[in-house]
Amino acid sequence: GMASPALLMRVVASAYSVAEKAATIVRNVMAAGDLGIVEKTGANDLQTKADRLVQMSICASLARKFPKVTIIGEEELSTDEVTEDLIEDGHCEEILKKTCPAQYTGIKEEELVIWVDPLDGTKEYTEGLLDHVTVLIGIAYGGKAIAGVINQPYYNYEAGADAALGRTIWGVLGIGAFGFQLTEAPAGKHIIVTTRSHSSTLVNECISALNPDSVIRVGGAGNKIIQLIEGKASAYIFASPGCKKWDTCAPEAILHAVGGKITDIHGNSFQYNKEVKHMNSAGILATLRNYDYYASRIPNTVKQSLVP
Repeated sequence: GMASPALLMRVVASAYSVAEKAATIVRNVMAAGDLGIVEKTGANDLQTKADRLVQMSICASLARKFPKVTIIGEEELSTDEVTEDLIEDGHCEEILKKTCPAQYTGIKEEELVIWVDPLDGTKEYTEGLLDHVTVLIGIAYGGKAIAGVINQPYYNYEAGADAALGRTIWGVLGIGAFGFQLTEAPAGKHIIVTTRSHSSTLVNECISALNPDSVIRVGGAGNKIIQLIEGKASAYIFASPGCKKWDTCAPEAILHAVGGKITDIHGNSFQYNKEVKHMNSAGILATLRNYDYYASRIPNTVKQSLVP
């Protein structure tokens, strides 16, 4: 009979369903009205009931199916109190039908690291900027982001009461990325997407040096990568520490799967092995196309201020 699908494809197919369950939790918490907000390190670093429940749901669901995979989530939580209603056991059949790229067919569970951001754009979530919010599940092998799932729980939320809410984007290097319409930014336009709530002199100095036609300020790393792959922005630039591996792993895999590029401000790739430090201390530069144009224009003063 048919050989069973490769481990990587089974993990991605499960992560897809797990992300859809996560989106339901996010929407239910918002609808119930009590966000249960706590400040972690300050007013721009928040955690809500949704962050906590979603992380427990994602980590417990994936750990139950793939017990030897390393799973690293943003929130420091015990998984003791995970109730059965948080467990998602399903998978996406469509993903299992795709052929696993040859270089990934022999992967063992213990070689995978899954980086989870249960609610990317928490501050925006608490402020009702719902289209900024994403759930991120990134899958790494050999220190490299190779697959990812981005769910937008509120995609389409302004389309009226009857609109179907939410969508799930997924990708695997060597297969491609799905669930959206790949679009390039207008040719010759330099539209930069950057942080909304973590601005600084350095962040702004870097952007001015690039002399952009326009600047979009939105929350969430997942959301910013979506702006690139849907052609709303030509570069994502964040000249500051603060972004973490769980913010970039899933978006990186999806961006790279469609031929884009993401690095720190110095042009170094991000590493995603389980021992790596969590902070992306040297910022972010990402594009769908024309990476070199932006990379070559980042001022040295900015580079010198950001140590990898």
